Amino acid sequence: MARIAGVDLPGNKQVRIALTYIYGIGDPRALKILTKAGIDPFAKMGTLDEDQLNKIRQVIEAEGGIEGDLRKEISLNIKRLIEIQSYRGLRHRRSLPVRGQRTHTNARTRKGPRKGTVAGKKKVTK
Repeated sequence: MARIAGVDLPGNKQVRIALTYIYGIGDPRALKILTKAGIDPFAKMGTLDEDQLNKIRQVIEAEGGIEGDLRKEISLNIKRLIEIQSYRGLRHRRSLPVRGQRTHTNARTRKGPRKGTVAGKKKVTK
């Protein structure tokens, strides 16, 4: 298993797929990294030698914005939105959809499971 940016990459997968295991690298960015490094995207990760892995590491470091740094930057951006009390910040604070989706129905992923009505409660009669 190769280790790049603190992530163990599976040796049995293609290099372009294995690079997507790193947070902040998707399929298009993985292809750009591999073309800059001059490596065949369809080669298996286990077949790469140390020189090729070092080329990939250098290209990733030059581009920046992966793993811990990226996660930290995103969380700081969200904290900033909350602090300045923007609409998006309020939506983040309340754990509601941020980008204008409807919430009357749907939005269950963001809102969590439904809170059912209290069934056993009876009204007091005089």
